[in-house]
Amino acid sequence: MLKRLNPFVLLSRSAAYIVLIAGLTFTLLPFIYVMLASFKTNAELMRVPPTFIPETPTLDNYTTVLTDPDISLTRIFYNSGIVAIARTFLTLLISSFAGYIFARYHFTGKNLFFGMILAQLMIPFQVVMIPIYLLTVKMRLIDTLWALVIPMLIDAYGIFVAKQFVESLPGEVMEAARIDGASEFGIYWRIVLPQLGPALASLGIVTFMNSWNDYLWPLIVITSPEKRTIPLLLVWYSTQHGANQGRVLAASIITLIPIFIVYFLAQRWIVEQATQSAFK
Repeated sequence: MLKRLNPFVLLSRSAAYIVLIAGLTFTLLPFIYVMLASFKTNAELMRVPPTFIPETPTLDNYTTVLTDPDISLTRIFYNSGIVAIARTFLTLLISSFAGYIFARYHFTGKNLFFGMILAQLMIPFQVVMIPIYLLTVKMRLIDTLWALVIPMLIDAYGIFVAKQFVESLPGEVMEAARIDGASEFGIYWRIVLPQLGPALASLGIVTFMNSWNDYLWPLIVITSPEKRTIPLLLVWYSTQHGANQGRVLAASIITLIPIFIVYFLAQRWIVEQATQSAFK
């Protein structure tokens, strides 16, 4: 026999669903418009009042972008992919290891060092951009892909998140591993790191997106056209083809595909982290 819901509960749930659907629609509407607009002709894009659904859908914008002889999408995707993957992997490794040390070890100046790391969260990148650039010059990394990776490896937010999650793990398991003869690195690699999966998945997708969308720093340190990344390509393409907005929108949609793939692969761990955080 079906249980009859309280009218107040039913009304509350209905109101919650309406608010959530309205918020989702409001959030997705700009992206949906851009995606649909990328299939419009340039004449339809310039029409006033604008149309929402293309009257004569066309793939010419995508075909032109993919076959443009002035750009090498394969090379640019390779540059952005290498930088984003290397930066994400190394950042997760350093953040998780540093978080493990700060959470489980006691040493002189621990709180001071951790406070200095957290202070980075309050300092805008523009403030430290010139010192980082001078260090990059000294290291002879200008106009190399490593210049987009090495200066960004110490992530204060990532270290903080890793430390919080390591502190929530039972210390008895680590002590038992030490008694059994496990090395400190073995404890980190075999016990701590697998438990940080949800946290590292969320941190990884944020790091990947930040690296993929980074524009200011690559604009400063990259000078060769063959080493450009996706944001530099979009700005250049918008400058060269500003009169044809359909091509610019198509190029923007193409560059978003890797972000969707990464999010789709990591969404299970992201939901798991949100669930764990809610029950802490």
